[in-house]
Amino acid sequence: MATVDRQRSHCRICTVQCGIVVDVEDGRVARVRGDFDHPLTRGYTCPKGRALPGLHHHPDAILRPMLRSGDRLADSDWDTCLDDLATRLRRVIDEHGPQSVAMNFGSGLGMDAAGYRMAEAFHTALGRPPKFSPLTIDGTAKTLIAMLMGGFPGLNPKTDYARADMLIYVGTNPMVSHGHNTGMFNPAAAIRALADRGAVWTVDPLFTETARFSTGHIAPRPGTDHAVLGFLLREILSDGPLNPAQPVQDLEALKAAVAPFTRADAARLAGIEQTALADLLAAVRRHGRVVVETGTGVTMAASANITQWFAWALMIVTGAMNREGGAWFHPGFINRFETFELPVIDQPLHPAAPSHPDVSGLLGEWPCAALPAEIASGRIRALINFGGSIVRSFPQADLMADALAKLDVHATFEIVANETTALSTHVLPSRSQLERPDISLWDTLGFRVSLQYTPAIAPPLGERRAAWWIIAGLMRRLGLPVPDDVPADDRAPGADDAMLARLMPHARSRFAEVAEQRYVEHPLDFPARWVDDHVARIGGWRLAPPVLVEQLGRLLENAPAQDDGLRFTARRQRRKLNASLDFLGAPAEALIHPEDAAARGIGDGEGLAARTPQGEIRLAARLDPTIRRGVVSIPHGHAAANVNRLTDAEALDPLGGMALYTGIPLEIDATG
Repeated sequence: MATVDRQRSHCRICTVQCGIVVDVEDGRVARVRGDFDHPLTRGYTCPKGRALPGLHHHPDAILRPMLRSGDRLADSDWDTCLDDLATRLRRVIDEHGPQSVAMNFGSGLGMDAAGYRMAEAFHTALGRPPKFSPLTIDGTAKTLIAMLMGGFPGLNPKTDYARADMLIYVGTNPMVSHGHNTGMFNPAAAIRALADRGAVWTVDPLFTETARFSTGHIAPRPGTDHAVLGFLLREILSDGPLNPAQPVQDLEALKAAVAPFTRADAARLAGIEQTALADLLAAVRRHGRVVVETGTGVTMAASANITQWFAWALMIVTGAMNREGGAWFHPGFINRFETFELPVIDQPLHPAAPSHPDVSGLLGEWPCAALPAEIASGRIRALINFGGSIVRSFPQADLMADALAKLDVHATFEIVANETTALSTHVLPSRSQLERPDISLWDTLGFRVSLQYTPAIAPPLGERRAAWWIIAGLMRRLGLPVPDDVPADDRAPGADDAMLARLMPHARSRFAEVAEQRYVEHPLDFPARWVDDHVARIGGWRLAPPVLVEQLGRLLENAPAQDDGLRFTARRQRRKLNASLDFLGAPAEALIHPEDAAARGIGDGEGLAARTPQGEIRLAARLDPTIRRGVVSIPHGHAAANVNRLTDAEALDPLGGMALYTGIPLEIDATG
């Protein structure tokens, strides 16, 4: 009979970090299910979290460091691999300077607290060379608007689900994604409860799983969500409810900016009926204040910054910001925002990649789309990839793959072989989430003011080592300073916990307390004095940042007069997480309206080819009468049907460098 070791942990597939119970049978991870004793998630999990055994024992799992010799990657040992990597990196640095070594902070190490912070230390020690991350794949608008309107990037409004009674979801589907960056667990219960006592509206070209729980749904033309919100703002600024809870600046400039969004013009731009806008406005006025949540359907569009701007403005002018029944701001657990005066960032944009002089960088990062051109120019000669599936996640995948193959050095941290590891010179297998102790690093993305700890659940497979140990070893070989309190051996008792403890010297609770209790939560001070004080200190919310007013003008000038062919949008899937969990069987299906399919001779379940000037992919067609006509919804993260073969590395938002995945023209036809 098998020996079962049952342990409690928390999932780190996404930022929700649900409590889980893991069964290990004779050393093999056999089962993961929800932890009903977890004080926050109380047994809730999703298919992605429950798939951890399959990910841990994946048939393509990487168990040993690998080193390229010619055209072949071969198993190596750690000393040989790291010595070779350091030698090659030193050659690049000596010949071309440290700025020729780029770093990609991918999601693979993004949920590894100690590993991620060690990677940041490496980046700083090397002189802050070009940095890439998922920020310019799906998230620049939210960070940019927080700085432009509130002066601080850490301001991330979250719905007060316990008391809110008017909520608009725009381009987000929390029933699948669990919120873009809100850490929302058990979304069905929260959405149902809010809809029962008030109103939930969904704005999305597709009748999503979230729309099915909503009291109203509007399906605009992709990339025109700003027209819906612009209309609401215009009417509220004119006839109310206008009741900001904090001081504001530039109210008249905002009125002028949204003046073009009359009901008739907004409806025409979005391609919707005027009655839908009237009904939505009536709901807002009935409830008095409104919360707006956005997701990748917004942030991946050319109109991302404008839509996010209007979403914040709606919450500000209706008095939802930092007020009960509106939106709250996470005060931080590891760093307590109320204990210091928040820095004010007046100039969030900066010059970035020389290959894209008209595109700004954000928070010191370079646009991911610029990487191929920077490699082609010779300015970037080496890349340290901290757990990113670059070929599946960066724009214009074929161009990206060709560029990666030309690097002098391409070192990838990864646990499962993929297209990116196949193009690497060094593959460094770090411990998976079940093999390492950890804390919930991205505390401000959570649903509560809380922090979690988990011990390692299973011993490392093969020769996997802690990411922090790998990075520190590489730094020492390069002669870079490593903090004195970083242990020399990750296998020494207590080494991992020591690395985690050093991350939270100013946290709300000591590391020992969190490690002992596994989950520690502090009460939320709401409304928060620190938020109101910060807004007052900057002179009030900045309602009309000039750079956004200028971008809105260009957007309106280039607005299409009518539907002009098919456009695609990317979507998430319940049984897939970005480029991982292929084995869960999420289909590479393009959702398309039956009339659009019939016009092209495509039947349900039949093959179709989708193409743009950048490339072509093939998928199965799934006919869906609830999707807006003229829209093709394509899931991202698939290997063969890689949506990034359709994207353009030159089509970027000039404010931050966000790649465009929403509203892109494409052609489709039957493949037989």
